[in-house]
Amino acid sequence: MTRHRHLLQQVRNLGRYTTDEEAERVLDAVLALLGTQLTGDERCDLAAVLPERARAVFAAQIPLPRPITAPAFVESLAHTLGTSLTAARWDASSVLAALTTLTDDNLTDRLLAHLPRGYALLFGRADLAAVA
Repeated sequence: MTRHRHLLQQVRNLGRYTTDEEAERVLDAVLALLGTQLTGDERCDLAAVLPERARAVFAAQIPLPRPITAPAFVESLAHTLGTSLTAARWDASSVLAALTTLTDDNLTDRLLAHLPRGYALLFGRADLAAVA
């Protein structure tokens, strides 16, 4: 099984999508949006662990000067996929949780440190940041 096929199967299983095409559509949409959120070493290190096809989708995006909030990420994904916010949250979590199978905890921690608070839940982690 190719690395891309393995990632696609992870997304399909986590998201409970009925077809590979549906899982691929969601994977591409989330990777494209995530590609606009990350810069610097985190962007390069994530790209390095992605399968070639997924890397191309991710790396083709121009990063924004600052990442958007997690709710704005979900809202943008809902608009892109033409779904509800609830469905988009599920889609984002399915893909981002699948990505953690490609990264080590250190890289996932760095990604979360680079992104605004709230993304941890989308990655399938508890958001344990201290509340001021």
